Amino acid sequence: MTRQLHFNLFLMPRGHHEDAWRHPDSTGRDLTDLELYVEAARIAEAAKFDAIFLADVLVAPNNGGLVAAGSLEPITLLSALAARTDRIGLIGTASTTHSLPYTHARQFASLDHLSGGRVGWNIVTSWAPQAGLNYCLDVGHGDRYAIAEEFLEAVDALWRSFPSEAIRDDRESGQYLEPALIQPVNYRGAHFRTQGPLNVPSSPQGRPVYVQAGQSESGRGFAARWAEAVFTAHLVKQTAQSFYSDVKGRAATFGRRPEDIVVLPGISAAIGSTAREAQLVWELDALTSPQIGLARLSARFGGHDFSAIPLDRVLKRGDLPDPEEVEASKSRTTGYIDVALREGLTLRQLLQKLAGARGHFTVTGTPEQVADTIEDWFKTGAADGFNVMPPIVHKQFELFATEVVPILRKRGLFRNDYEGTTLRSHFGLDPVRTNVRLPRSA
Repeated sequence: MTRQLHFNLFLMPRGHHEDAWRHPDSTGRDLTDLELYVEAARIAEAAKFDAIFLADVLVAPNNGGLVAAGSLEPITLLSALAARTDRIGLIGTASTTHSLPYTHARQFASLDHLSGGRVGWNIVTSWAPQAGLNYCLDVGHGDRYAIAEEFLEAVDALWRSFPSEAIRDDRESGQYLEPALIQPVNYRGAHFRTQGPLNVPSSPQGRPVYVQAGQSESGRGFAARWAEAVFTAHLVKQTAQSFYSDVKGRAATFGRRPEDIVVLPGISAAIGSTAREAQLVWELDALTSPQIGLARLSARFGGHDFSAIPLDRVLKRGDLPDPEEVEASKSRTTGYIDVALREGLTLRQLLQKLAGARGHFTVTGTPEQVADTIEDWFKTGAADGFNVMPPIVHKQFELFATEVVPILRKRGLFRNDYEGTTLRSHFGLDPVRTNVRLPRSA
């Protein structure tokens, strides 16, 4: 089969633009209404998307952030969506910094069973200082990936500790389990210890798919070892191409093939029947609040105060902190600085640019023009597909699913139907052996 695109719906309740909630085309349902998410999931499933992708935050968003992100915990929400969908994958975000390996392994393994093997785990290493206050844990920026490596080793071993083959369920002989196939983990690390084995058997796809979103040097190394799908942010194709080749090249050092990792940049598409109509979508920018934008920019830069900078003066390098000194997402802040200086933006213009997709790629045009851009990135080594980030839900996502996807399908770039039942099969990933573990003994 020829190489084909992969699409996840990165679902924000009203849309990815921070002021989509004010637009008449955005859904009027409450952010806690399950039907809001079910409607979006069904649109995505009808279009044969690989998965629905849910982000998560561990702190109460300031100002209007709650409207954009929503407030439902992703594992709970995905459990409900598993019962209301049939084939589409379900990817939930969970932190390695503020979770326990055994509890986490049980939750995701259970969800993978209940969904028939459709689950992926978006692995994040939390850095927000407020999260540390909520979870009684103060973690430095440089410690996150050391903790994450141990967390993954422990969880991965737990998911392999109870292979489904151990279940005999032989009523005639009276044997339910083959105990010899179930092995303790005895994991001992600097940050985590777990004896195991897990009390949930391996799932229909062996274990959930590993999804990861780090772009820093540590994040890329982590992705090369563990990730099976990588969610990445790029404002231009050139940086996406560089990231794509770098991560896939690093994977070889761990004995992995390039096709073992699916790279999915974020894309926020404003779609209209004409280019002019599509451009009107970004009139949302006029609704943005500088106060909310400044709060978000400050949080992204680890709490830096931008309030003294005039909103309508062109930014200078000295206005923006050195990313190497930021206790936050260094790769994302570097991208913000680069685009601000390269395009000669004022602070107000930067805030408006980030209001739509927070540093992800945006495209504006007719369905044909959007499809052309997606095909170009796909064929020139920038992406294996995209995390689709509609600026307005459900209107703009419906246009993507019903107008853009059929064009790509007609070009032979996207599936006509699902060919398997698991998320692993949707992504074209190999099955996972559950009888191989990575324990670390004391």
